[in-house]
Amino acid sequence: MKLSVSSYSFSQYIRAGKMTQLDCIAKAKEMGFDSIEYIEIDGVGDLEKQKENAARLREEADRLSFPITNYSIGANLYKDTAEERKAEVDRLKGQLDVAKILGAKIMRHDVCYSVGKVGAGRSFDLMLPYLADSIRQVTEYGESLGIKTCSENHGFVAQDSDRMERLFNAVNHENYGLLVDIGNFICVDENPITAVSRVAPYAIHVHAKDMLVRSEKPATFIGMTRGCNYFAGTVIGEGDIPVKQCLAVLKRAGYDGNISIEFEGADDCIEGISRGLTNLRSILAGLD
Repeated sequence: MKLSVSSYSFSQYIRAGKMTQLDCIAKAKEMGFDSIEYIEIDGVGDLEKQKENAARLREEADRLSFPITNYSIGANLYKDTAEERKAEVDRLKGQLDVAKILGAKIMRHDVCYSVGKVGAGRSFDLMLPYLADSIRQVTEYGESLGIKTCSENHGFVAQDSDRMERLFNAVNHENYGLLVDIGNFICVDENPITAVSRVAPYAIHVHAKDMLVRSEKPATFIGMTRGCNYFAGTVIGEGDIPVKQCLAVLKRAGYDGNISIEFEGADDCIEGISRGLTNLRSILAGLD
C-alpha cells in the first residue's frame, strides 16, 4: 500500500492564506508521501477556470514527479425531476474532464445529503434506482476517459456500510467502486470494524481518518452523529477509530491501493499530518 494525503488535510493553512492548492504538492512530497489527492479544484462553479487551475496543478505535479491519484467532489445525485438529475450528471461529467487534466485515475463523488418528505426522496431505498442510474451514467463517461469512479461513505444518507453495499450492487458496473473512509462510519454510529469488513471487497481508494467520539458535548467538535453523539477529527492513530484493525481487514480483503490521510483535527495541520504519517507507517509495518 502506498501513502497519500488529501489536499483537504491542508485546509487550515489554505483558509488562513499560508498555503495554496498548488503549494500542497511540494509540501506533500517534502513530508514523505507517495502521492496527493485533491478535493474540489479552485473555481467551483466555473468549469473552465477549474480546468485552467487543474492544468497548473498537473504541471507542478509533473515537474516534481509526484502523482495526483484521486479527485474528490461533492454531488447530490437525487433530484426530483429527470431534467435536474441530467443536469447533475452532466456537471459530474465536466468534473471528470477536470480529473483527466489532473492525471487522476480515480474520481470520488458524493451521493446525496438528505431525505425529503414526498416522492422517492423520502428514503434511501426509494431513491436508490435513480441514484444508481445517474452514477452508472457518470462512471460510463469516466470509463471512456480511463478514470474509475467511486462513492464514499459520506453525507449521512449514503453512509452506512449496508447502504453502500446496496449502492455498489445497484450500480453494477466494472468501472465503479467505493472509497472506504475508515473514520466516517462513526457519523452514523456504526462500528468501523464491522463496516469496513462489509465494504472492503469493493474498495478502490481508502481514506485514513481518525475521530474522537463522545456522548456528552465536548468543548470542540465537528458535528453530531445520526444518533446524537458528538465527533471531532484528530491525528490518525490517536483517536477512537480502531485504525490498525480496519487496515488489517482491508489488507486481508486484498486491497493494495493508496491509503490517503484526511486530517481535520484542531491541531496545527502540518503537525497533525506529519504525526499521522508517522503513526500510519508504524501501524502498517505492524500488520501481519
